Amino acid sequence: MIHAGLPTEAAIAHVLVSKYADHLPLYRQAQIMGRQGIDLDRSTLADWVGRAAFELRPVFDALIADLKRSTKLFMDETRAPVLDPGSRKTKTGYFWALARDDRPWGGGAPPGVAFTYAPGRGGLHAERILQGFTGTLQVDGYSGYNRLIAPERVGLDIQLAYCWAHARRKLVEITRTGQRPLPRTA
Repeated sequence: MIHAGLPTEAAIAHVLVSKYADHLPLYRQAQIMGRQGIDLDRSTLADWVGRAAFELRPVFDALIADLKRSTKLFMDETRAPVLDPGSRKTKTGYFWALARDDRPWGGGAPPGVAFTYAPGRGGLHAERILQGFTGTLQVDGYSGYNRLIAPERVGLDIQLAYCWAHARRKLVEITRTGQRPLPRTA
C-alpha cells in the first residue's frame, strides 16, 4: 500500500498486471478508468508503478541471487525503445534476460527468469549482471559475450555454450557465400 495514499494493494497489482502482463499502457488504463468514473492521471499511475518496483526490489534481488547459484543459465538481450528525456524521441536500450529451466534434464531447481535493463548491448553489461555466477552460460552468437571468457578476466569462472540454431545459420551462410564447397544433404 502507498503510505497516505488511496490505492490498495489490489489496485496497484491490477495496474502492474495490466501494464506488464497485458501490455496495456498507462495512458490507456487512465482512459479505461475514466470511462468508469475514476479520474486518475497517467502520472499518478506511473508513480504507483515506480513505488511498487521499489517495494519489489528485494524479491528481484532474491530471484537474481537464486538464479546465479545455478550451474547453468541462459542469457539473451533484446532491443527496447526508451524515452530520451528532453529530446522528445526514443533511444535504444536493452532488456537482458537471465533464465534457468532444468526441467528437461530432471533438475530440481524451479524454472526462473529475471529481466534487467542496460543502456547498451556491450559485454560489460553481461559481466555486471553475472557478477558472482560461475558455471555454464548458454548464449547466442553475439561476440559481446566473449568478454566473459577473455584470458585477462579474473574472478569469473564462466564457460560459454553457444546455441546450435545460431551455429547452423553460420554454416548455411558459408554454403551460400563461401569459397569452398561444403557437403550438403539432398
